[in-house]
Amino acid sequence: MWLNPEEVLLKNALKLWVTERSNDFFLLQRRRGHGEPTGRITGLLVGALDTVLDSNARVTPFRILLQVPSSQISWVIASGAAIEEVNKHWDWLVHNLLHSLSVFENKEDVASFVKGKVKGLIAEELRGRQAAQEDDPEKFREALLKFELHFGLPSSEKLVTYYSCCCWKGRVPRQGFLYLSINHMSFYSFLLGKEVKFVIPWAEMTRLERVSTGLMTEAIRVSTRQRQREFSMFLNRDEAFGVIGQLADIALRRLLDSEGLELDRVLQQPTRITKRILEEQAIREYVLALFRLPRAEKLHEVASCSLWTPHSRSHTAGTLYTTDSYLCFSSREEGSCILIIPLSEVLSIEKAESTSLLPNPVIVSVRTKKAFQLIELQDRNELVESLNSRLRSIQWKQSMFLHESEPVSYSTSMLICECSMEQVKERLWEDHFLEFGRGVHMFRTEKIQRLVAMGIPESLRGELWMTLSDASSELESHQGYYTSLVQKSMGHSSLATEEIERDLHRSLPDHPAFQNPTGIAALRRVLTAYAHRNPKIGYCQSMNILASVLLLYAKEEEAFWLLVAVCERMLPDYFNRRVIGAQVDQSVFEELIRERLPELAEHVPDLSSLSSVSLSWFLTLFLSVLPFHSAVCVVDCFFFHGIKAIFQLGLAALEANAAQLSASTDDGQALMILTRYFCNSDFFSDTDVPAVRHTNITDLINQSYEKFGDLSVRHIERLRCRHRIQVLQAHEDTAKENALRVVTPDVSMSPENLTDVYDLFKTEHFISLYWGDSSSVAAAEAAAWHHGESGCSYIERQYRLDRPQFKSLYGLLVPWPGGSNQHADTLANRTFTLLDQERKNLVTFREFAGWLDTLYCEELNEKIRLLYRLHIPPALTESEDDPSLMKSPLMSTNRPLYVNLPSGEVKDYQEQLKQMLQDLAKEKEKDVEKPLPLMNQREFIQFCKTLYGMFHGDPEENELFQAIATVTSLVLQIGEAGHRGRSSGSEVTSQEEGKEADPAQVAADDGSRGDASSTPESDWTVSYAQILASLLTEQALVQFFEQPLDLSAKIAEAKEKQYHQRAGLLTLQQRTS
Repeated sequence: MWLNPEEVLLKNALKLWVTERSNDFFLLQRRRGHGEPTGRITGLLVGALDTVLDSNARVTPFRILLQVPSSQISWVIASGAAIEEVNKHWDWLVHNLLHSLSVFENKEDVASFVKGKVKGLIAEELRGRQAAQEDDPEKFREALLKFELHFGLPSSEKLVTYYSCCCWKGRVPRQGFLYLSINHMSFYSFLLGKEVKFVIPWAEMTRLERVSTGLMTEAIRVSTRQRQREFSMFLNRDEAFGVIGQLADIALRRLLDSEGLELDRVLQQPTRITKRILEEQAIREYVLALFRLPRAEKLHEVASCSLWTPHSRSHTAGTLYTTDSYLCFSSREEGSCILIIPLSEVLSIEKAESTSLLPNPVIVSVRTKKAFQLIELQDRNELVESLNSRLRSIQWKQSMFLHESEPVSYSTSMLICECSMEQVKERLWEDHFLEFGRGVHMFRTEKIQRLVAMGIPESLRGELWMTLSDASSELESHQGYYTSLVQKSMGHSSLATEEIERDLHRSLPDHPAFQNPTGIAALRRVLTAYAHRNPKIGYCQSMNILASVLLLYAKEEEAFWLLVAVCERMLPDYFNRRVIGAQVDQSVFEELIRERLPELAEHVPDLSSLSSVSLSWFLTLFLSVLPFHSAVCVVDCFFFHGIKAIFQLGLAALEANAAQLSASTDDGQALMILTRYFCNSDFFSDTDVPAVRHTNITDLINQSYEKFGDLSVRHIERLRCRHRIQVLQAHEDTAKENALRVVTPDVSMSPENLTDVYDLFKTEHFISLYWGDSSSVAAAEAAAWHHGESGCSYIERQYRLDRPQFKSLYGLLVPWPGGSNQHADTLANRTFTLLDQERKNLVTFREFAGWLDTLYCEELNEKIRLLYRLHIPPALTESEDDPSLMKSPLMSTNRPLYVNLPSGEVKDYQEQLKQMLQDLAKEKEKDVEKPLPLMNQREFIQFCKTLYGMFHGDPEENELFQAIATVTSLVLQIGEAGHRGRSSGSEVTSQEEGKEADPAQVAADDGSRGDASSTPESDWTVSYAQILASLLTEQALVQFFEQPLDLSAKIAEAKEKQYHQRAGLLTLQQRTS
């Protein structure tokens, strides 16, 4: 196979390799000892060396080297296990390259040419392998070539799939192809000699929806911040809609919220994404949501089968899903029969004899001496073998790492109510256990749904919550985990623990269990242990309310695992730093209102008011709005049905109040209507009649199941995928508004131009994430998050640019030509160093916007000041080839950290602090003239060189050159005169001059010069004021710097060039690396 060229030294390799074929440029070599008679000492020796040192060579005994005449360095370009394979590569090189290489005069050009060809062959092989995974490899390969040809994106922009479609412009359709890649959607059409093509980054998509018009039965509408595009297709419309939603969702989670949202490990590597992986991922997300499994579970098999259900005395048709640690079954009608079997509960999985009545049966035996029968399984042998392999692994881990543990015992309720209704419900549940089983692997049917709607008996509530959430399996497989977490976390102080302490006494303050130190201490331990377990979440408000309710019905350790199940599985992304999950579900809730309550949606056009009212319903599971005894019935439904129960109950509550809500005029009135409804006497009851307490909440729950029970988990997951796009983009808009609000007071450019500059700045960051190598991607992403003082709390997303990114934007936006490419690159490096005030090798948007504003909108003196600062330290380094900082310690050119006095004394701390506060106050005044260090002769020569480069190509070029020549002569004379004056002065005079000088300037100058002051050249100096005064004597220069510059046109030009220019640079870097 072809290899990415790698250098080798022939003099070291010849001892282990034998040359079989050779010419002027290539060598075909065989590993010494390979193919020789066995038992020879060379073969044994090389074999031993291969085993110890060089496993790659042992695997591939043949290789082809690229050699350049008169050079000791060669490159491995191909290898193979068989001589036939390597001979094919050799023949290709001889017939296609050998003749071409003879015309090259420069040996370095030969190496570059061959390496480029080999890398192209490798890329072709990769495309071929990707195409082979598709349903029609030849068509996909052809589409891939067209995609690369039409759009010119780097090879790392992997094509996922493509569709034939029409793109509509008003009422005019354009037939073409829609290409979906990992970072973009692209459209190309060529009809009647007219070409239409465009690229939409997923990061710019704000909304995805289906629309219907008179001409199109149904179309896919993709909205960005600038415009909308509509696509229609006769075939695969649903599939295309799903894939677009998935790719946009994955890209936005990866690009906009990689620190907050969980993303599957496969999807974190975009180059591995294929259409097949997207299909598998969609099924996995559905399975995790339906069975509420841990987010880390990997889906292995999906098989149609039938399950023997004793309660119906028949086999129920459905689907079997197997993951790392679970066997899950769901009937064809979602929710009518569900079975979850943790593999930790399984004793054996065996094949039974197949008959005509029981084809391909499999028996699953569990520890409670029960067995489950599955029939009609396709590929039964492979399935059973795979399951048994995972089962043996789990059983081995249990035997090695787990101690014998007693059966889990559930605490009795702290709210036990001795009443007939509780006893009736207990008997109903006991009967249900006898018929459907008890524990995590009981059958979950519509009957259990009715029992849950009545309210779980308080004596069984803790057990059933543990069972329905499968927290019991987590507890059993993590014996001692909670105790060790408590020991590690207690005593540690952090932002999370401070928030926990503040909220402890606000958690069910009226309940007696939390009016004493025992209950408060248990709540503290549970919340602190969870914050220690999951620092990404830490602690979020409303977790205290959930945890306190869980502690009322479960033991402390059980309450901890129930909290883990709620925060990490049942309400994913709800409790991260920006509560993204809750906001996504609010957006989904709005769409469900439009779908299920259209009349209410018609009368209340802005549904955001209703969704904002309902936010607490989702975050606290109605605990904050319903009376306690009614709210725990909602929690019962939540543990059985997950978030679906909250959606259904919310829709039922809105429907019950639809008439009043339709007549409401503002958000406050709607809030009062719903508050009165939940505080209605129907939901409260006399303590002497506890049965009435549950009556109406039970009716509401039953109504929600009757009217909205057809709401499926699959539908909710699809809506979440689409609405997450809108929520993330809304956060992105907020971050943009905040950034612009901070920068606007400091700049003079128009708001429109500032917005466009921000977009260019952000796009530059994204381009590195799209196509940069792994290290640059990681660095860029880490730089985008602004940390709080604690280092753990993420405050906001803030885009920053590193040096290569900045230089790319510099070349697009700088208003003057920089002369030669080398000098322009040098100026870009100096500008970056000057703007990087925190010395973190990153430039913020505020710093970038300030620099650009100076170039385009400031007065002449500010532009000259900027140019002056670019030619003194720290911007000007000791070696222009190495853009690192100077070796001597650098002080701020504006304000030193300490001030050196002429006598060598240093001001004490109090004086320094006083001086720093005074300087800070001065910096707030815009008109304060800040002293700049003097410029020596070497720096002034560089300054002149920059000015000459700026004037190149200007219509008044000759006049400007004459003007700058005059100014240069004048400044040189000024510097020389000053040098002679200082040289002839006495030592006393020098000391007096030192006392009169500004101490800040002296410190800055000393700190920035280092040892340079000892050289003769450093005695020749000029000041910024002298250079500015000299420039003002030439009218041509004044006009040049004062002429208005069109920033809008420059930004428009940069938008056109940015993508392809940056893509080309990254592609070039990848080829030469």
